[in-house]
Amino acid sequence: MTMLTILGMAIVTMVPRFIPAFIMDRLALKPWINKWLNAIPFAALGALIFPGVMSVIEEAPWVGIIGGLVAAAIALLNLNVIFSVIGAIVTVFLLTM
Repeated sequence: MTMLTILGMAIVTMVPRFIPAFIMDRLALKPWINKWLNAIPFAALGALIFPGVMSVIEEAPWVGIIGGLVAAAIALLNLNVIFSVIGAIVTVFLLTM
C-alpha cells in the first residue's frame, strides 16, 4: 500500500509538470509573449539571488552589493559562469580581509 501511495503521489506531481511542456510545443505564441516567457527564468533567479547578496555580511551590505556588481560586470563580458562566481567570491573575500 505504501508503494502504491508513493507511486500515486509521483504521478500527481509529474503530470502538472509534463502537460505544459507538451502543450507549449504545439502552440504558436506571439513574439512578445515568447519574449516575456523567456525573461521569467532571469527574473526568478534575480529574486532568489538578491536577498543573499544583501545579507552576505549583516553589518556591511555594501560588500555583497559590490560582489554582485563584479559578478554582473564579468557576466556582461560573456565569460564563463565560473569566472563570475570566482570574481564575486574573490571580491567579497578581499573586502572582508
